[in-house]
Amino acid sequence: MKALLLKEYGIDSTFELTEIEKPKPLKDQVLVKIAASSVNTVDTMIRNMGEDLPLSPETPALLGMDFAGTVEAIGENVSKFKIGDEVYGCAGGLPNLPGTLAEYIAADKNLMALKPKNLSMREAAALPLVAITAFEGLERAGIKSGQKILVHGGSGGVGHIALQLANYFGAEVFSTGGGDKQTALIKELGATPINYKKEAVEDYTKKYTDGAGFDIVYDSVGGANMINSFMAARLNGQVVTTVSLLELDLTLAHFKGLSLHVVFMLIPMLHNYQRQDHHQILSELTKIIEAGKLKPILDTNRYFLADTAKAYARLSSGEGMGKVVIEN
Repeated sequence: MKALLLKEYGIDSTFELTEIEKPKPLKDQVLVKIAASSVNTVDTMIRNMGEDLPLSPETPALLGMDFAGTVEAIGENVSKFKIGDEVYGCAGGLPNLPGTLAEYIAADKNLMALKPKNLSMREAAALPLVAITAFEGLERAGIKSGQKILVHGGSGGVGHIALQLANYFGAEVFSTGGGDKQTALIKELGATPINYKKEAVEDYTKKYTDGAGFDIVYDSVGGANMINSFMAARLNGQVVTTVSLLELDLTLAHFKGLSLHVVFMLIPMLHNYQRQDHHQILSELTKIIEAGKLKPILDTNRYFLADTAKAYARLSSGEGMGKVVIEN
């Protein structure tokens, strides 16, 4: 089968189109003919940083995590899927898990689910990593109907899913963005937009919560922005972060009694730990999507397997808006 291999890591490294052996599904695996995959920030980090990241596969590396496609064969002990099923998942691109920049993947049955019928393959491929991340964070924060929730980065990959899910769960949703395009998308997706370049944390917290703070702050920006999340959260509130690779003074979080939830959705893949949770989350997401309550936003540019380097560059540039998808 055709696959794109990365012979060495680095920001200028090239993907090489290569013929490799088509995988066969082992026990608990499903062979999927891939129709599309998507590019996530972690994919670009692996490509650029390589051996400096403990989650990078050895070279030559077959990258790519998300996929959507059609079941072509099933291994032993698989009853959830049958040949011909359309599926989506996040199942590769890590050590011992060959990636999705190829024609086929032999994926763990617990890292995938039936694709929403009302989405195209391209749309479905955009969802697994960011949607699982968004769902897990809100679930761990104990989201409830009627709560006030702030999503930092609501036009981004995880953020635009998190604010839609928060709406679905009955919350009153607010979200930050840094420009007119971003705030327009946030409003379109059902949240009250906040331009963080024009409104200070103290100001919008007072404006929308009478200064009490938000029940949950979902921070998909992370890093130094986590201090803003601590400031925006109510006493004994919940803060969810997807980017916490830094040293941080937790004094404010301590004196406000905040609970901090770090979401790293690759744990089941990296450690073969509770992978069935991802199947269950994706199955629930399928129901939500088919009910018309969640939709992915895709970048306007279209890319195919031969354009993978351009797709990675598009995501890294920050010029696009919406998920970058690669079609087979």
